[in-house]
Amino acid sequence: MPISIDDKMKREIIIDHYNSPVYKKTPANVKDFLQIHMDSVSCIDNIYIYLKIENNIIKEAYFDGVACAISTASTDILCGLILNKSKEEALYILEQYQNMIFEKEYDESVLEEAVVFSNTYKQAARIKCATIGCNGMKEIIDGKK
Repeated sequence: MPISIDDKMKREIIIDHYNSPVYKKTPANVKDFLQIHMDSVSCIDNIYIYLKIENNIIKEAYFDGVACAISTASTDILCGLILNKSKEEALYILEQYQNMIFEKEYDESVLEEAVVFSNTYKQAARIKCATIGCNGMKEIIDGKK
């Protein structure tokens, strides 16, 4: 069933994940994580993404660094969505998220709170912010990093 969230609630969810991100930290045992550095020339975004994958399952997901509200909130939400998922399930979720951002058909049922970014396409300058974490996660999971 699609989640119905009005614009005010979308903003509140984004601000909540920006002010109090659940997954924003550098893990103490960083050497046990696959990681990637992501940054943007058009925004302050400069983050590291850390994933621990064991037996094809994403056991831990974090990010750290400096980022705008959109990057921080989207990366935080996506970390939660891919946690305890197989690599294939995580890639599917990330693909659906990108499809939503780029106005393609997508499976809303796997996106949960990430649907707050459904109108990002209306602000082209924010697309990079909304996808920087997603792109990094995909690169790690795909084995490109």
